[in-house]
Amino acid sequence: MLSHWETISEDIQLRLAHDALLRAVEMIIGQAETLANEMEAGSLPDRGGPEALRLLAAVARANRYAVFRPEELS
Repeated sequence: MLSHWETISEDIQLRLAHDALLRAVEMIIGQAETLANEMEAGSLPDRGGPEALRLLAAVARANRYAVFRPEELS
């Protein structure tokens, strides 16, 4: 697929990159929440991590659309 990347228009490249970044943020949010829950349940050692992970998730959630808004890609 990467060999065909240059044949895709710049607008489509930007949209694909935007969507990939949003998916990555969603995955980070989910993993942070899961790790925090596991620490609280005692499955993982808790060294003050749940609060920090939830803060990370909250910041990512609050800012996930702030960097690249779809209307700015048009």
